[in-house]
Amino acid sequence: MRRDLNPRLFPCHMVRIVLFDLLVERAEFGHGGNIEVLRPFLNNSDVVECLLLTPQMEAEDSRAEGCFPLKESDVPRWDDEYPFWTEHTEIFDAGKIHLRRIKMPSKDTFQELRPDAIVCSGSRRNVSMWEPWMDGCAELLRWAVVENIPTLGICFGHQLLAKALGGDVTRAENYTDIVSDLLHHSTDPVVGVCQVGLFTHQDHVTELPSGAMHISSAGHCGYAAFRLEGKQVWGVQFHPEASRARIERSFRLGHINEEELLAFQRDHDGDALLAAFANQVPPGKN
Repeated sequence: MRRDLNPRLFPCHMVRIVLFDLLVERAEFGHGGNIEVLRPFLNNSDVVECLLLTPQMEAEDSRAEGCFPLKESDVPRWDDEYPFWTEHTEIFDAGKIHLRRIKMPSKDTFQELRPDAIVCSGSRRNVSMWEPWMDGCAELLRWAVVENIPTLGICFGHQLLAKALGGDVTRAENYTDIVSDLLHHSTDPVVGVCQVGLFTHQDHVTELPSGAMHISSAGHCGYAAFRLEGKQVWGVQFHPEASRARIERSFRLGHINEEELLAFQRDHDGDALLAAFANQVPPGKN
């Protein structure tokens, strides 16, 4: 009698995600947040290959044309609180996530990587206080827009995406830590599934780039989410990856204080947004 092979034992679908890992020094909001972003892709693929970029940590002389693994000697500014690794794999019932750190690529190398999706994370840096390494990130995001690669910018990534495309970012007088209702101004298959967002930021997008649709606002934030019209490109000021478990562990690690912990007690539905974004990416066939 013929027995069908278990597809989970013989993976045949892989999706490749390029992730700007800009909060790497925070184990939970960095690596942990990355895993929250990546896990929904396992709903449609057996394997998620994630190429991590950390240009904020790289030495300028470490850059080279081509796709090369990132070595510890390439990142003299690495925060020793979070151990460095070049490759790492996490196994889940639905499949596995394989993460590889690579040197910041040129636009030509980036094209050769042929990512299925791009995510730009939050950061402790500020778009309103521009640093040279942000130029390379902005260039790659502009290329992703031209190629219509599904792209999600989160918090800093939302601001960087807006700035890279000609929008404006301004620093507010006060910092905001809040879980807030979202007011939707346009229907959207990704942001529209999320009704409550967790915000922690001081920079704000104050002018959208040309061709951007205003999707959502919050009480303190005029442009809480946008999408480029006709493109699979989104920016969200809030943190859909900041699950309750990640928040509580961040507090235990001393990465957030008690005031921040209390500000983030209300539940939000960012996981629905991450699942909706992952569904915009066709299952990999590699």
